[in-house]
Amino acid sequence: MTALDPPGRCDAVVVGAGIVGLAVARTLRSRDPDMSICVLEKEQGIGLHQTSHNSGVIHGGIYYEPGSLKARLCVEGARELYEFCERRGVDVERCGKVVVAVDDGELVRLDELERRGRANGVPGLRRVDADELRELEPHAAGVAALHSPATGTVDFAAVARAMAEELREAAVDVHTGCAVAATRPTARELRIFHDRGATDARFAIFCAGAWSDRMAVRGGAPADPVIVPFRGAYLKLREERRALVRGHVYPVPDPALPFLGVHLTRHISGDVLVGPSALLAPARDAYRLVRVRPRDLATTVTWPGTWRMARRWWRTGCTELGYAASRSRFVRAAARLVPELTPADVQPGFAGVRAQAVSRAGKLVDDFAFSRTERALHVRNSPSPAATSALAIARVVVADVLDERR
Repeated sequence: MTALDPPGRCDAVVVGAGIVGLAVARTLRSRDPDMSICVLEKEQGIGLHQTSHNSGVIHGGIYYEPGSLKARLCVEGARELYEFCERRGVDVERCGKVVVAVDDGELVRLDELERRGRANGVPGLRRVDADELRELEPHAAGVAALHSPATGTVDFAAVARAMAEELREAAVDVHTGCAVAATRPTARELRIFHDRGATDARFAIFCAGAWSDRMAVRGGAPADPVIVPFRGAYLKLREERRALVRGHVYPVPDPALPFLGVHLTRHISGDVLVGPSALLAPARDAYRLVRVRPRDLATTVTWPGTWRMARRWWRTGCTELGYAASRSRFVRAAARLVPELTPADVQPGFAGVRAQAVSRAGKLVDDFAFSRTERALHVRNSPSPAATSALAIARVVVADVLDERR
């Protein structure tokens, strides 16, 4: 990070200093050591949104449809992330994960997850019975489970700081407090207007997270899809009850939704998180319940896809409202997996916001998605597992942009 003004011209601009944007800048530098690169970030620090408001899970790649970008880039990205953390001295742990079928009615969906995980090449994935589950997670209960030993935990904000330090060593400046207002193609470059003037670049890659749709539309991309924010609140176990969970304990999710249900995850800090919920949020940075941003709210409620989505998933929405209204109900959902868990075992945690792209037809966009505008590429949908996949996403994006420009 630097207090210097961004340059008036450079070869490449990356917009957004979350983990994906930093990974993109790092990959650009490795592909071309002579390229002049700058990163523009609207906040006063790096990784202040989805990068630092999440459970810290390094996902294995179980859930995603084989052949999708999420499936491929999650497995590749997790491997690269472990290597990066070990090389840069970032604390990381392969604590493992179990996806638990609590009764026979969930076994068909567990079979499908196993099929997907094996097709995706998830390292070490295996099916376990009830006795083996108790050996892995003594307090969990279920009739069967999938065990992913390569699933881990890390502080993604620490990963972002390590990436920023690596960029500094490579003479790539990250300019914070530098929001981008507009872009305009010129005869041979892209002019990027920001809080400290303008920068001309041969090309730009936008990794704007919750604001990705707005950046893309400003550049000339279609409005579809729109980012609809979902607020996810976590509880955490009291310190004396953390022994209830050794690693990560997840339910069998609804395969039609990109959300994974209430689960228990061990963070690298030692905390054990319970959650998250998934409620439509009145702001794209609604980390506090009282935060409402009229523009964000207006975008959500006027987007036709929001209402089409709501008509399809209203029962799920009612369940989530119940979790928000009642801590006991929230804890009961987690207690399906760990029956000893009671409301007395938890205390308030934190909240994150999932920047979920929703199409005009009301479909929750499940895969990573991108848009192109003149001399720019926009990462349009990058919710979980984008942090796990960041290094692999960056490799694909940079190769696409540079190969196109040859």
